[in-house]
Amino acid sequence: MDSTLENVAYSPKNVFILSGQSNMAGRGGVEKHHWDGVVPNECHPDASRIFRLSAHLRYEVAREPLHHDIDAKKTCGVGPGMSFANAIKDRVEAIGLVPCAVGGTAIKEWAHGQHLYVNMINRARAAMSHGGEIKALLWYQGESDALSQHCVDTYKANMEKLIHDVRADLHLPSLPIIQVAIASGDEKYIEKIREAQKAIDLPNVVCVDAMGLQLKEDNLHLTTEAQVKLGQMLADAYLTHFAPQEPCVATS
Repeated sequence: MDSTLENVAYSPKNVFILSGQSNMAGRGGVEKHHWDGVVPNECHPDASRIFRLSAHLRYEVAREPLHHDIDAKKTCGVGPGMSFANAIKDRVEAIGLVPCAVGGTAIKEWAHGQHLYVNMINRARAAMSHGGEIKALLWYQGESDALSQHCVDTYKANMEKLIHDVRADLHLPSLPIIQVAIASGDEKYIEKIREAQKAIDLPNVVCVDAMGLQLKEDNLHLTTEAQVKLGQMLADAYLTHFAPQEPCVATS
C-alpha cells in the first residue's frame, strides 16, 4: 500500500496508532456477526477534533466502528479508540486515530516484515507525511498467544522486539507505548501471558490492566461498556505519563 496521504482535507497533528487484535478492533455490541449500532455518549463523533485514517489512507471524521474497513473480514463494533479520543480531546487538539488491529492475530503475525506489521508502519507513515506527530501506540493483543507454552515462553521477547522495530522504522526512539494486559484467553496460559506483558520494562512503555472489565457471553471480548471504560483507562495512562502538562493558571 502506498504510504502517501490521499486526502488532506483533514490534517490532525496528534496521531495515535490503535493496534493488536479483536479487543482493540472492537467487538462491543456485536452478536452473531451483527453490530447493534449502539454508540455510547463517550464514543460519539466530534467532527472538529477527532479523525480516523481510512483503509485508503484518507482522513475522515472518526466514528464507530473505527476498524470497519481494517478488520474487514470480521464484524466490528465498539472498541476503546473513540472513548480514548473523547477523553483526551480537551488536552490534545486535532486527534488522528490510525486503526490497524486485526482480530485473531498472534504476536508472530506482527513480526517485522509480516503483512500486518508492514501495513501498520505504512499507515503510520501516511499519517506523518502530512505533518502528523505520532504521540503513542495503543496495543491490545495476546489472547491468540495464550494457547501454548511455546507462545508464552516467546511472548515477552517478541513484544519487546516489536516495540524496538516500530520505534526504529518510524525514527521515534522514545515513542510511547501503552499496552493492555489481556482479560481473556485460555485459562491455562492467560496469567502467564499477562505476567509477560507486565514484565516488559522498557522506557516509555506502560501497561493498563483490562482484567476485571466485563466480558461478553463468549468470555473473550469486552462489552461495549467495558470498552468505554478501557478507553478512559488508556486516556488516563496517556495523560498521566506522556501528555504535556497543563500550563499553570495564575490566581489572584
